[in-house]
Amino acid sequence: QVQLVESGGGLVQPGGSLTVSCTASGRTVEAYAMAWFRQAPGKEREFVAAISRSGGRTSYVDSVEGRFTISRDNARNTVYLQISSLKPEDTAVYYCAAKRAIYISSVNLVYTGSSEYDSWGQGTQVTVSS
Repeated sequence: QVQLVESGGGLVQPGGSLTVSCTASGRTVEAYAMAWFRQAPGKEREFVAAISRSGGRTSYVDSVEGRFTISRDNARNTVYLQISSLKPEDTAVYYCAAKRAIYISSVNLVYTGSSEYDSWGQGTQVTVSS
């Protein structure tokens, strides 16, 4: 099973930008579809962005469309979430998730449900405040 470690969170002013990273170990991330979820205080964990195993397809929740960009670098075994135009409501713990996608038919699929993912990181805190 792949182990995931997030990094790059921090305190950012509204309107600012940040990139959070998810580095995998144990297995190559190349065989996995990946996603980012977040959980704000007192709220349920929600889907943020997903990327297919091929990297050719992405999906975003409406509230971050145009502001967040998910990408992957298989050579570095890392997935990124570039966050811009940050708003206070983006404050949350951001979690990386991996779903093993070994079949050719799943190479270009993206998954938005948390129950579909096999492995999770411990999360990184992003706080948007002036």
